[in-house]
Amino acid sequence: MKSIRYIMYFVLMSMTMSLLAQENAQAVAQGENKIDEKVERNTIRKGNGLFNDKKYTEAEIEYRKALEANPSSEIATYNLGAALYKQQKWNDSRNEYRKIVQASSDSLRAAHAWHNLGNISFQEKNYAQSIEEYKNALRRNPKDDETRYNLRLAQLLLKKQQQEQQNQDKNDDKDQQDKNKDQQKDQKQDQQEQNNNQNNQDKNKDQQEQNKPQQQQSQMSKENAQQILDAIQQDERDTQEKVQKALMQQQKRKKTDKEW
Repeated sequence: MKSIRYIMYFVLMSMTMSLLAQENAQAVAQGENKIDEKVERNTIRKGNGLFNDKKYTEAEIEYRKALEANPSSEIATYNLGAALYKQQKWNDSRNEYRKIVQASSDSLRAAHAWHNLGNISFQEKNYAQSIEEYKNALRRNPKDDETRYNLRLAQLLLKKQQQEQQNQDKNDDKDQQDKNKDQQKDQKQDQQEQNNNQNNQDKNKDQQEQNKPQQQQSQMSKENAQQILDAIQQDERDTQEKVQKALMQQQKRKKTDKEW
């Protein structure tokens, strides 16, 4: 009997020591990630009041304080995403909502987060992504008519966006074709100008070749003129000699007549 009581005592002591070790471990863990639920509740309440007053920056600060008090608070995370959304901080807001859809066990809260993710993509005109996000919201909350309306609107705008892109592509192709035609036209004009310049050069060259005999003819005319002038001068000299001879003969006759 004594041995049995001793064994039972040893077992109880071992169990007690094990429970104490587990409590110490939990205490250490809680010490590292201590949750202050009171601060969490108060800051969320204060943030909601600021949010309702449209003081979104101040509300953001309070929600962040709530997350400091409890980093796993889904309400503070969701509300922080809403405050960031109102400030059009799309990327920061998206990050908060993604935390909800990835970790939340509340399907309704996840549906609201997916709805807001769709709104962010809609604001960025990323309609294809917003459509998928609205669909995810409806999978979790099929009765959400607002999400269904946004989904339909996103589908219509995506179709319009795709049509506009197709028209733009056609216009770009047409512009490129027109540009190619203009380039070909310019090239043709340049070639025509080159041909005209070459023809003009050839024509000028021909004219120069034709002008050379004319210059020679002009030179020949000068030579002929000089010859004619020399001939005239020679004739004048001959005439003067003849006149001199005639005068001399006349004088001789006069002398003879006088003497006679």
